[in-house]
Amino acid sequence: MEYSDDQIQHILNSYKCRREKDKINYEKKKLNPEFMEKNRQRARQHYQLTKEKRKIDYNENKELQKAKSCYHYYKNRDKLETFKEKHPEKYDKLITINYLNDQKPSSSTNISDES
Repeated sequence: MEYSDDQIQHILNSYKCRREKDKINYEKKKLNPEFMEKNRQRARQHYQLTKEKRKIDYNENKELQKAKSCYHYYKNRDKLETFKEKHPEKYDKLITINYLNDQKPSSSTNISDES
């Protein structure tokens, strides 16, 4: 479905006005003790429902976070070569997820001075 420029502007302006009204309404409601209690209850319920999922996600990403932390430790001290020597498995893991930018170009990439 194609929209004209006028229709797009109308949609954007109506969205902007709606967001401003919603923000004003929230600012009024957030001081209401009944709203505060209901919001806290919703937050507690969400926390209880997702507690196990957060624990699983943490355990899955624990090794990756440790590798990133170790990399930044050595990077901030300008000792990346030491990091590569002492922690080759962490370095390889960071390369496999394309976290590091200092990789050498692949053999399929042609770098030439023929201009």
